Amino acid sequence: MIAIQTKQLIADILEQPNAPGIVKEVSDHLTDERKRREQFYKDITDEEKAEFINGDVIIHSPVVKEHSDVTRNLSRLLSSYVDKYRLGYIGIEKLMISLTRNDYEPDICFFKTEKSRNFKKGQSLFPAPDLIVEILSKRKNKNDRGIKFQDYQTHQVFEYWLIDPVDEIVEQYRLDSHGEYELILKNTKGDIESKVVDGFKINITSIFKDENNLEELSWVLGDD
Repeated sequence: MIAIQTKQLIADILEQPNAPGIVKEVSDHLTDERKRREQFYKDITDEEKAEFINGDVIIHSPVVKEHSDVTRNLSRLLSSYVDKYRLGYIGIEKLMISLTRNDYEPDICFFKTEKSRNFKKGQSLFPAPDLIVEILSKRKNKNDRGIKFQDYQTHQVFEYWLIDPVDEIVEQYRLDSHGEYELILKNTKGDIESKVVDGFKINITSIFKDENNLEELSWVLGDD
């Protein structure tokens, strides 16, 4: 489906009498954007959470408590499970993934062993993960459901979770047979199971409630 959309866009441009001018304008814009992206890599520091999206540098403000709580709870469960079964690598908050045009710092992401075994000390840019979790906020909501949703889909990030920390809702998307995201689950309770993190299945409330999180952690860390 994505390939079809791309072909249609190209066809639409080629129908225009000023197609060469359109192509040149786009090329010039992308050349300038690449320069700004190179400068972005030079300017970013460890102290700030920053992303490069369609030519713009986005600096994120500090998160609220419920955002931090959800990040802590889910990353604790995921990291413990992934480490126990040696399934790959978990990145949290400030790990930067570099895609074709944009650079993002997802709240949580997971790379299978096939990708993570090649990671090196000192590495600062990473490829598209297998699972991405974004925790929604008023400022991030538009991008998380917009350009990031499209970009993660285009780069075949197989599983994408969106978590609303205020209303305590989890949305789970997976790529379908056409390479597009399909909504698998949207709920405040019950279980959520990942198809990327093999065997990882938790109760949704453990993402939001500390007492439930500790119960699930006991399961994760328990004997087989």
